[in-house]
Amino acid sequence: MNFNKIYGLFLRHFYLIKSSLPRILDLIYWPTIQIILWGFISKFFSIHSDYYSNTLGVILTCAILYDILFRSSISFNMLFLEEIWSRNFTNLFIAPLKLKEIIVSLIFTALIRTLIGLVPAIMLTSPLFGVSILKLGLPLLFLFISLYLFGITLGLFVSSGLIRFGPSFENIAWSSLFLLAPLGCIYYPIEILPDFFQFIAKCLPLVYIFDETRNILLNGSIDYVNLKQAYLLNLLYLLIGIVLFYLSFLRARIKGTLINMGE
Repeated sequence: MNFNKIYGLFLRHFYLIKSSLPRILDLIYWPTIQIILWGFISKFFSIHSDYYSNTLGVILTCAILYDILFRSSISFNMLFLEEIWSRNFTNLFIAPLKLKEIIVSLIFTALIRTLIGLVPAIMLTSPLFGVSILKLGLPLLFLFISLYLFGITLGLFVSSGLIRFGPSFENIAWSSLFLLAPLGCIYYPIEILPDFFQFIAKCLPLVYIFDETRNILLNGSIDYVNLKQAYLLNLLYLLIGIVLFYLSFLRARIKGTLINMGE
């Protein structure tokens, strides 16, 4: 065994990490987010151990709803990334397709991908754990649409970054949702967050969506104020996402970087 060769290969990867700030941040990012998220969850249950009368049902339902957001955003991003990976993005405009047609197509295709991934999982929760997300009733439809809109909006933000900065922006596609998880108050009320984080969290529709989910499951009532607030924020961010997508495309076209998109 030649230790000089081993050391040489080690140095190669070491210098790659050392010289790349995104790689270093990526290594720090994941454990930090996990610790923060589970730290808040543990803090909540240590203070309010009797908060949930049906802990399994509430936690599992919120986990499924969060997966709606996750799958919708990742599906949108993956569809866009596949066009980049295959170097097919510029070919789309030979048809020619308009930007709004591309966006609408990705939105509906992402919906199909989301349902394909979620329906089997939802069907398994009842026989395995005795929990059915359908117990939310009609509000489930409003919650689903709201989460899907926010997922698509995040997909638009990431896709805008991909157009503007190229495949180097790809890591954001995987990390953006995990960054929002602690602030989205998925498994605990907003009061468990520090004051500064509460201010940021109130700007996200996730807080109102999951607060209303817990309210329906625990109290059996519907607070339409939460739903209204979530939809207003969703529409605002969706509009910003569409405008940002168009601006990023125009900027990339002016700089001539569209033709170089791909790996």
